[in-house]
Amino acid sequence: MTTHQAQLSPAALRLAGRFRRASLAPPDIALPVAVIDGFLLTIAHWTGLYAASQPGFAALGALLWSMTLALAGVLALSAAGGYRVRAMRRPSLRTLPLLLGPASLLAFGGGGDPSGLAAAGTAAGIGTALLVPARAALAAAIGWAVESGLTERRAVLVGGGAGADALIRGLAERPDNDVRICAIFDDRGDRAPDLVLDVPKIGRFDDLVAFARRAEIDMLVITLPATAEDRIALLMRKFAVLPVPVHLSAYTENFVFGRGGGGLVMMADGTYSARRRLTKRVIDLAIGSVALVLVAPVMAAAALAIRLEGPGPILFRQPRSGFNERTFEVLKFRTMRVDAADAAARVVRRDDERITRVGRILRRSSIDELPQLLNVLRGELSLVGPRPHAVGAVSASQEAFEQLVEGYSARHRLPPGITGLAQVSGYRGTIEDPAQLRARVAHDLAYIENWSLWLDLKILARTPFCLLDGTHAY
Repeated sequence: MTTHQAQLSPAALRLAGRFRRASLAPPDIALPVAVIDGFLLTIAHWTGLYAASQPGFAALGALLWSMTLALAGVLALSAAGGYRVRAMRRPSLRTLPLLLGPASLLAFGGGGDPSGLAAAGTAAGIGTALLVPARAALAAAIGWAVESGLTERRAVLVGGGAGADALIRGLAERPDNDVRICAIFDDRGDRAPDLVLDVPKIGRFDDLVAFARRAEIDMLVITLPATAEDRIALLMRKFAVLPVPVHLSAYTENFVFGRGGGGLVMMADGTYSARRRLTKRVIDLAIGSVALVLVAPVMAAAALAIRLEGPGPILFRQPRSGFNERTFEVLKFRTMRVDAADAAARVVRRDDERITRVGRILRRSSIDELPQLLNVLRGELSLVGPRPHAVGAVSASQEAFEQLVEGYSARHRLPPGITGLAQVSGYRGTIEDPAQLRARVAHDLAYIENWSLWLDLKILARTPFCLLDGTHAY
């Protein structure tokens, strides 16, 4: 149990245990539905081509053409709003023309070729036979998920006074509301009720960061009056280390919690939205899997070299601080002597006697980092993000990182990465003085605030070149 967790009350720990997994966001639901649509359309279109084919049918070329047109159908439906949760729960016959149009009309639009018309008719018929029952089953599954609360956005209230009461009542009166108020945190002790309309108070303001570190919640809502400006400003500084959006309910109109902050005043935007989470995970799995296959021979050679040099484990495991300060075990090739390779070992210095001969080569080339691709595939690391530091990390002069840089923990608002903006900007390797750490953290925060898919791809492209500079890699 970490120090954060030790601060929580039994009620807060129980609730955090129930929320260990994130709720289902719209992209989490839309992506698999779109993949199923594309798969079924590809089958329907390819079968139509095959049914009308002549001798010498090019199966692979037809498959690529079918996949292209299926993608066009999915994109058309997406542009028409067909992958919104409400639309997917109520499929109608209007869905089919949007999906089947590109797969039939675009494929055979030239003239009245009988074979083309026959193929289009076959594709449309098979597509209809496949999509109608599939969409009906998916609609039932999505409806069950919504009614079971799996898609609700979990909110925690900061303050349990009249503002909390009004907000809870206002949300209850909105039938289309998908926000669930899970708990209240309040500093007023006995003056604040333990329950506000069945929502429990489970801690004080100082406990809220610890709770948000442990539980998967979607937003914080400050219910203090707008006149409490100093108090709100203090709370905003406290919550700046968290990846969730922070709202102020004092100015809310009709208690609308639109996604992206609509209706409520958003005081701080979240740094790891569902769309960003999905995008990074897809990229991590796609590129990470390919990279692991490509570097497998290098990893095998490194493992063999470590084994031939002497006894001991090939991999080194060390607890690191991950997303939202959750601890995970990072994997690296062991580069130190067995008696010195403990998880709490002091930082490595130039010409460190603990480093083995093979280990020195692995560290300078960063080959020792390659096992972290397994961390990526397990979802503990991202390809790109702030580099994960050891739990309770200290500098070469044994100064705690959290004491050297104010707001240091704000770098945990995105998942850590194998590489990052700081690393490709020259801040790689051992941290020997506070200036290096401050520069690294500044780059980490700049990455978090300015994240984009394009930025990730640029960092990945620059990473092999920055590895050529082994100045601080020892």
